Amino acid sequence: MNPEDVSVKIFKALGHPIRLQIVKFLLGEPRCVCEINRHFEFSQANTSQHLKILKEAGILENRKVGVEMHYSVKLAGIEALLAAMDDTVAEFFDSLNF
Repeated sequence: MNPEDVSVKIFKALGHPIRLQIVKFLLGEPRCVCEINRHFEFSQANTSQHLKILKEAGILENRKVGVEMHYSVKLAGIEALLAAMDDTVAEFFDSLNF
């Protein structure tokens, strides 16, 4: 796998609104699946599918704590990437000259 493929995989995983929200939610601290479900009110199946995609993209990692599965952001650069994206979105809206 080359760097471009990895970039596409990461951006593709973050390209879904639910997955983007999950990653932003996990930036502060690891959380169990039950917390993610409660926060977003997703079905367990829906949450699991999104977490699987994010994990396969290398964005998240998981760790079993007792009977709970906890997820956290694995790549330190994700926070900087999302901050740059937020700046870019703000710049986009500023350029519309409202």
